Amino acid sequence: MTDTAPPPACASAASQTDDLVTGADGLTRPLWAARDPLMQAYYDTEWGMPIRDEQGLFERLSLEGFQSGLSWATILRKRPAFRAAFAGFDPDAVAAFGEADVERLMADAGIVRNRAKILATIGNARATVALRSDGGLADLVWSFRPAQTPAPRSYAEIPSSSPESVALSKELKRRGFRFVGPTTMFALMEAVGIVDTHLVGSHRRGTSGVWT
Repeated sequence: MTDTAPPPACASAASQTDDLVTGADGLTRPLWAARDPLMQAYYDTEWGMPIRDEQGLFERLSLEGFQSGLSWATILRKRPAFRAAFAGFDPDAVAAFGEADVERLMADAGIVRNRAKILATIGNARATVALRSDGGLADLVWSFRPAQTPAPRSYAEIPSSSPESVALSKELKRRGFRFVGPTTMFALMEAVGIVDTHLVGSHRRGTSGVWT
């Protein structure tokens, strides 16, 4: 998730310190999760929780690719349409998409209609299927978990990439994946719990079970 530019604090915020807001519910969140109910629900229940299954990782990898150049809020609002358009992000189903499917997707106003990203998602599905003979997507992605996770106290302390995300990007590209640059892969690692970049003081810090 790369949409970390601080939005204004929500009207219901009871207190604010640096890049964190303590809301009326007594829970402390980063500013980006404090004002939009959809973003708040995503932050409270999904972001940073471990995803270790192939289909779940393929979905997140695909959505992170579509998010490039856009806000995560935009992608999150379109996620139901993305899931319908891409067969629930079943890699086998997406890998079988042909030119008619590409044109169908380009005509679907519910998703991001970017031909390069659509073609990359279909190609990435095929690469995901091919990876099954060599451990699978989940094992590959999680093999790049670092020895330590960041412990940021502000947005300024959150890196946009890491040596591990650079290495993961290179390996995925070698395996035929596209739209998997180091910044996008670091966002993926944040989203699926491989690193914990919840700000120190957030009610979600350390809740994934991956990092204590």
